[in-house]
Order: sequence, then C-alpha cells, then structure tokens
Amino acid sequence: MSTPTPSLPGGTWMLGDRTVTRFGYGAMQLAGPWVMGPPADRDGALAVLREAVDRGITHIDTSDAYGPHVTNELIREALHPYPESLLIATKVGADRDAQGGWPTARRPEDLRRQVHQNLRSLGVDTLDLVNMRMGDAEGPQPGSITEAFETLAALQQQGLIRHLGVSNVTAEQVAEARAVAPVVCVQNMYNLAHRHDDGLIEQLAADGIAYVPFFPLGGFSPVQSEALSAVAARSGSTPMSVALAWLLQRAPNILLIPGTSKVAHLRENIVGAGLALSAEDVAALDGIGR
Repeated sequence: MSTPTPSLPGGTWMLGDRTVTRFGYGAMQLAGPWVMGPPADRDGALAVLREAVDRGITHIDTSDAYGPHVTNELIREALHPYPESLLIATKVGADRDAQGGWPTARRPEDLRRQVHQNLRSLGVDTLDLVNMRMGDAEGPQPGSITEAFETLAALQQQGLIRHLGVSNVTAEQVAEARAVAPVVCVQNMYNLAHRHDDGLIEQLAADGIAYVPFFPLGGFSPVQSEALSAVAARSGSTPMSVALAWLLQRAPNILLIPGTSKVAHLRENIVGAGLALSAEDVAALDGIGR
C-alpha cells in the first residue's frame, strides 16, 4: 500500500477528511489525441499510473469525459483495488460529441447519469471527490451553480459521493456553491501568466480549501515565455519545472495535477516541482503576470 512520502515536493494537504500529497497527477493526457479514444501506448499509460502511485502520489484527477471513459478505465485496470491512501477526483458537467467537442451537460438528469458512469468506469461504490465543472472552453462564465450543486449534494447525501468541489468557476460561483454544501477544492486555470485568482486563493487558504490549478504553462505570451525561460536557464532547469515549483511555493493550499503519458516525464515533473527558487527568481517570476 502506498502512503504519502517525503520525497514528493510540497508535503501534504487535507482535502476534506483525506490527507493527500500536494503533488498529484492529472490523467487527461492518457487518452488519445484531443482527449478522444484510446492511448497510442496502452502499456505506457498503465505504467505511468502505477509509477505515480509507487512514487507516493495520493491524488489523481480524472473524468469519465476523457476518452470518453478511457482514462477511468485505464485507472481501474492499473490500480484497482485502490490503495486506501489514494483519492481519485473526477468531474461532471460536460459530455463529448462525435467531433470531440465538450457540450455542457448540467441538468440534474445529466449529472446523475455522469456520476453513475464514473462509479461504473472506476469500479467503486462511492466517488472520493466530484468537481462540478462550469463555464466553457474560454474559461469561467457568469451563471448560477445552485441547481447543479444541489443535485450533487443530494447524491452526496445518498452516499454516492464523499466530497464536492468546483471547477472552471468564478469567485461568485464558489460562494454560491459553498452556501449549498461544503466545498473542499476549487479547480481553475491559474499560472504565472494568469493570476486572476490571487485573491480567491488567499481566501480559500484561510478557510482550509484546496486550490487546484490546471494548465501551468497555458496562455503565455512570447515575452512572458522568455522571462520564464530566463529563470529556467539561470537555475539549470526547464520552464515546466520552474512553473510547477512557483505554484507549490505560491500558497500552501495549492495542489498540483500535472499530466503526462510518459514515466520519464512524470519523474522529471516530480524533481522539477521541488526546485528551490531564489528570492531573485521569485521576484522575476512574479513580474510575469503583473
């Protein structure tokens, strides 16, 4: 059985009533191109999942929409029966169409269907954590989350979900969801170049709620990329390593879920996220998104 290990950067965080490693793993890249269909290297996908758990990672992020069904089925094949220490977080709120699009699916009947699909594909009776995904491919959008979150809260009361979170949301939607049921994490795009959630992260940290950023290198301008590369060169590292290390040092409630389909890349990410940034490096990096 794997347990959190000191060799992982960042230590641990309490996600609801579960202790998880702050360095986690995102499974989206295990599916085929455009997150559709099976992986080109199925054995490699299974190997990276097993390596993640062997390394002590106890937080894996997935969704039955990835593939669809592909990543959940890979996780089940690689890791079931799951270690007691492992928390698997999934998402609902979107389906897939034949063109690879992500049409929204947030009606109560849609959400109930998606929860049951996740239960089946992961092979569990209760989902550890379900994130309610809002917004669209462009990011968070205004709109009420209440009905959708009430649907998930009812499923939680039935014992089908242990913890609830939100994804791709505005600060107002976070507050709205918290008025319905406890929220253990917020999952949004956030990185050195996109710091719109700075205030939200501080508020969540004070309330003991995790913040899970995705796309650590997403949306950088050429100038911002040059600044990041300069710090990476100075530290003898890579831009991804610097970006991950900065996130871990940004706030104690930030949990990382970098994805990869390669064991070697997973190992590189683990080492890179542990990079010690100097005060000069942090000052340079803080200037990227401001």
